Amino acid sequence: MPVSSSPVLTRPDALATPALAWWRGAVIYQIYPRSFSDTNGDGIGDLAGIAARLDYIDDLGVDGIWISPFFTSPMKDFGYDVADYCGIDPSFGTFDDFDCIIEKAHRLGLKVIIDQVYSHTSDEHAWFQESRQDRTNPKADWYVWADPKPDGSPPSNWQSVFGGSAWQWDGPRKQYYLHNFLTSQPDLNVHNRDVQDALLEVARFWLGRGVDGFRLDALNFAMHDPELRDNPPSGVPMEQVTRPFDMQVKQFNQSHPDITGFLERIRQTIDEFPGRFTVAEVGGPEPLAEMKAFTEGSKRLDSAYNFDFLYAPRLTAPLVRASLAQWSGEEGEGWPSWAFSNHDAPRAVTRWTLDGNMARAARLNLLLLLALRGNPIIYQGEELGLPQGEVAFEDLQDPEAIANWPHTLGRDGARTPMPWQQGAPQAGFSSANRTWLKLDPAHTSFAVDRQAADPASTLAYARNLLTARRKHPALVQGGITLLDSPEHILAFLRHDDDERVLCVFNLGDVPASWNAPAELGTLHLIATESMVGSGALPVALHPGTGYWASLEVS
Repeated sequence: MPVSSSPVLTRPDALATPALAWWRGAVIYQIYPRSFSDTNGDGIGDLAGIAARLDYIDDLGVDGIWISPFFTSPMKDFGYDVADYCGIDPSFGTFDDFDCIIEKAHRLGLKVIIDQVYSHTSDEHAWFQESRQDRTNPKADWYVWADPKPDGSPPSNWQSVFGGSAWQWDGPRKQYYLHNFLTSQPDLNVHNRDVQDALLEVARFWLGRGVDGFRLDALNFAMHDPELRDNPPSGVPMEQVTRPFDMQVKQFNQSHPDITGFLERIRQTIDEFPGRFTVAEVGGPEPLAEMKAFTEGSKRLDSAYNFDFLYAPRLTAPLVRASLAQWSGEEGEGWPSWAFSNHDAPRAVTRWTLDGNMARAARLNLLLLLALRGNPIIYQGEELGLPQGEVAFEDLQDPEAIANWPHTLGRDGARTPMPWQQGAPQAGFSSANRTWLKLDPAHTSFAVDRQAADPASTLAYARNLLTARRKHPALVQGGITLLDSPEHILAFLRHDDDERVLCVFNLGDVPASWNAPAELGTLHLIATESMVGSGALPVALHPGTGYWASLEVS
């Protein structure tokens, strides 16, 4: 219900620090390499394809790219099952291709961030092959091994994210090993300092090759309870359960407090290479405490993001308000990052379009994402308004989707090939007759070449909006103040010493009126969900609309 329209300060101004780091407020473009651009005609996107498309990304106006895994892998989880941390899978190319990305990106002024997967490896990794041989070899304690219970059952009741027990019996060791994901993804024993040392050497290897930072995958799965205590039941109603994993409170199989000690060692290693950036992925139903712990002070990570928006079935003002309010900007607090879509979640434009106007929803999503205090992460195709791809069961590749069909949307629909040319075979993604994951024919109408030629396209809007954001430092690195507003209206100020920007959105189902407090002064329109540039402020806010407007600081 409506409340007072006077400004309410919900967080202090962002701390004024000299020479703010490049990453603070940077817009990161996520690339899922298998589906981005294929240059050798094998149906799989590759590193050479990324290098060839860097001009497109630069023209978009982002600050850097995050490349999902391209390391040596059997690809049972498509790169997140790493068989060699310091190798490049031949399906993606060579080190020459990678070096070309680094050189060209840096020449264009783009930063390059890559994934690091420290919680688990592939069962084909040399470390695991040695560890499983017996209980006395030098790497015997590099993975999480445990004896069965007297009746032969697993050591604990822990469940895998992908379904079934998180424990797998191994004949050579006559023990169970822990796998929080696929049985082919054994969990590293990151409690072991030798394992930490080895992972830090991996970090040094890639930092030495010129990467500008890391996105740390599934970080809160990196350490378990050494006592292997059972997780308590979650009490989730069965109609809401899609897998046994949902039926437990993940109290002991993940999120051990010693993770922060390892993060401090990571930070010490990162600091050997000045100017680098770290962002953690933190999943789970209550991630905030871990996000805060992982980014606290100057001795841990720079930023973290969670799944507040990635799995949200609907975009609402209370959801955004609650997420923003979690980050107060107080001394010692980390810096948030935000993602509405990525390779692990159904595309936001499909989840959040309620009235059929998908183009408007795509633009509203960008307008909101780029207004939040933190680092916006744009997933490939999001700038096109690309919806979730339709993938038939017989064409699925994602092991999670196959295991849990039809109770989840799975991940393949967000991983379909990027459409580059409307009239070309495979929409210009590849010259192959068959690609690793089928292109959704409906995506050809969203192709880059078609949108690049249309000044009214979502791509043109995204480029113009990113340009406008750069012109307003308050939107990049400024503080944020939430304003009182009706329940379905989200209103806040972004501000620094020189400027204030008012951001207002109607995320409800009905038209609403909201007038900016008179004491804010004269407003100058920057952008709406339909255009970027000066003009008249909207008199009424229709559902799914919003705007940015600047105010001079007196």
